[in-house]
Amino acid sequence: MLACVGALVGIALTGLICRFVLGDHTSLPLIVAPLGASAVLLFAVPASPLAQPWSIIGGNTISALIGVIIAHFVHDQILAIGFGVSIAIAAMSFARCLHPPGGATALTAIIGGPAVTSAGFLFPFVPVGLNSLLLVALGLLFHKLSRHTYPHRAVTPAPNTHETADLSPVQRIGFTPEDIDKALETLKETFDISPEDLDSLLRQVELQALLRAHGSIHCKDIMSRDVVTVGVWDDVELARTRLLKHNVRTLPVIDRQGHLVGTIGLREILDKGGDIGARMSPASTASARTPAVALLPTLTDGRTHAVIIIDHDRTIGGLITQTDLLATIAKLVPTDAA
Repeated sequence: MLACVGALVGIALTGLICRFVLGDHTSLPLIVAPLGASAVLLFAVPASPLAQPWSIIGGNTISALIGVIIAHFVHDQILAIGFGVSIAIAAMSFARCLHPPGGATALTAIIGGPAVTSAGFLFPFVPVGLNSLLLVALGLLFHKLSRHTYPHRAVTPAPNTHETADLSPVQRIGFTPEDIDKALETLKETFDISPEDLDSLLRQVELQALLRAHGSIHCKDIMSRDVVTVGVWDDVELARTRLLKHNVRTLPVIDRQGHLVGTIGLREILDKGGDIGARMSPASTASARTPAVALLPTLTDGRTHAVIIIDHDRTIGGLITQTDLLATIAKLVPTDAA
């Protein structure tokens, strides 16, 4: 339904703006038909590599230009439409802006009728380029308002935070990017998903399988309940003292109502003096009913040492450290019989 609303707004406003810019008396079409297919990609599958801004703008404009050139030099229409689409695919691939509606745009430039033919080399830019720019601009605004990330950015595994040559912990076992490349090569197919997105998807599949197998163990079952905290108003020296006394890496920071406002660790208090409120970091949190193994991505990112368990008003109920989770997972791994 969101895609339907986006297409309605995007196509209608694109046509309206073009009518305002070009006027009612132009012989050129106010909007080209292939833009409807562009809208399907932009609003229905905005994560697709074929739906990114350069794919839409570059793919449509370059394909229209190819179509105009072919129509100018190849007068047999059957040959022209074949050459137009095939060369448009090659040009889009070379320019890294492959966009399926580009094939239709190339055809439109060849068989679009007298209005398109008379426009000549203006057609790829007005209306095709103008249409594409407006649609992408409206798509950017629509996805921002609907809280979707566009242009799409693949979620890549966290890098090694220790600045060494080792891979991050989550990449040291299981599949690797090279395995994905090899699998794609073996299948001999082209998929509408980037290798980075495929990597992220497969890692999420692994996590969901783990949750399915061991999701019955919740955070409330393994969390520490006697949580040592500091107040946002306290001095840094008090935090240092408690971190060392209790041999912990992270302390939750609370306000005067006892609600969680952040965390502080040894890294944040390297310098002496000052108050905690100015140095604390955002807290990683979960609820007591969250499956414990769901904390794996957070506690293996190389930065987070503890997850704070809170209720609906951010009152602290407990804390789970990397050690707590490791001990739990060790209980889940079957041991080999002697």
